[in-house]
Amino acid sequence: MRHDWVKRNKWIFAAAPLAVALFIWAGGEVVMHLWNWLLPMLFGMHTITFWQALGLVLLSRILFGGCGGRHHGRRDHFHDDRWKTMTPEEREKFRHEMRARWCGRESSAETGEPERS
Repeated sequence: MRHDWVKRNKWIFAAAPLAVALFIWAGGEVVMHLWNWLLPMLFGMHTITFWQALGLVLLSRILFGGCGGRHHGRRDHFHDDRWKTMTPEEREKFRHEMRARWCGRESSAETGEPERS
């Protein structure tokens, strides 16, 4: 059954590499033209070539996009379930610990400051 589908849709396998190459080329061109249009005028930066633009796309994908979609591992679900089972007091204690760890300050409840939304 699967083999028949492959036979009927050979054109997809022939067109896929072309479509991927076209997608990569378009991404590089868009980044290059946007960079060369905006950044030299706004910040005095140099213009870039297509290959440099492609490198920027790849670098930004590595730094900000990862290598795939959202990972649905045990860890994601573990944290969601844990938060749902916490009491309001446990949640407030957790928030306080996160503020102290990441913001370097006490929670607003202890410092007497009004709570920001």
